[in-house]
Amino acid sequence: MAQRLISCDDHMDLGQLPADLWLTRLPAELRDRAPRVEERDGQAVWVCDGKVWGTWIGKKPATGDKRAVKPIYNAFDRGGIYDQSARRPAVPELRLADMDRDGVETQVIFGPIFQISTQDPVLRDACYRVYNDWLLEFCAAAPQRLIGVPMLPEGPQRATAELLRLAGRGGVRQVNLQIANIDPKLDDPAWECLWDALEQTGILLSWHITVFAGKPGDRAAGKAASVFENTKFFMGNFLEPFVDLFAWGILERHPRLRLVMAEAGTGWLPWLVQELDYRHWRLWEAKEYWADKGGSALETKPSELFKRQLYATFQEDRVAMALIPFFGEGHLLWASDYPHPDSVWPHSQAAIERQMAGLTPAMRRKLTHDNAARLYGLG
Repeated sequence: MAQRLISCDDHMDLGQLPADLWLTRLPAELRDRAPRVEERDGQAVWVCDGKVWGTWIGKKPATGDKRAVKPIYNAFDRGGIYDQSARRPAVPELRLADMDRDGVETQVIFGPIFQISTQDPVLRDACYRVYNDWLLEFCAAAPQRLIGVPMLPEGPQRATAELLRLAGRGGVRQVNLQIANIDPKLDDPAWECLWDALEQTGILLSWHITVFAGKPGDRAAGKAASVFENTKFFMGNFLEPFVDLFAWGILERHPRLRLVMAEAGTGWLPWLVQELDYRHWRLWEAKEYWADKGGSALETKPSELFKRQLYATFQEDRVAMALIPFFGEGHLLWASDYPHPDSVWPHSQAAIERQMAGLTPAMRRKLTHDNAARLYGLG
């Protein structure tokens, strides 16, 4: 019998959300500006303040599907399209059925990778609150199998306020901060309130890749090259804030802060941590560079902080399998990325066999189940 899996990076996308989500839940004074589903050129899309956010898949396009990237259910042998279950990832019993088909016991569910965007911070924060509350209600259908990851606003005080509000509800294990969109950057002391609140509540923080649609006139827009261009987003999203965690003493000062880097890739991390260790040695042990360290302790080696406080997800990543000694026990977390087009669903067992054939059964179980069970308190 195939082993049961815990997938640590799955999604609830804009296209699957209820069409009346914000129309019925936003405060009365904001409902006339609520994100809503409208038809544009025969396509059902989300619109807010005149700006199109993305497609909605609950209605078959009158003019044919014009999306550059097709949803997972269009793919061969992955299910039907545009039937009564087109929004199945947002229907608890259908999502659970998809998990059962794939041998997945539990999913960690991130929100849309396309930004919930409006220039008005009041409306944006309200939209986050509505989405977060709905997601937690959705996951209450099977709380040990569906772990929702609410989204935090991109500023320190606003993010902290939403974190504490969610903590007051109970049952929240992890929150997500779209790190590519934050303002100010992590070197600003204003973020201390969030680090303190995360430590106090014990809630995990995560960063996830954010996808920005190509602009008209971009060389790769609408072309196959855009698939390869998306690779740039990984390093662009994560490199600077990752270094900031060490350079500004965030992990050093907050030893109970734990961070999951989701869909960030794994191969770049060993070299970067090695380089940070080298700079740490030059600065603190070789006593080079500045005599005045600016009052910062930074006594712990970056590699030790990494293994103490950081976790990383992977999907089908043979490089990650070679890096298990670097990550250490418990810090690599398998994911299926359901229901995205590049997901391995519903063939996760085969994908695991392909990349983990050389590992012991015990290590395979750690990567696909036990590490996550320990991190999320699933027994």
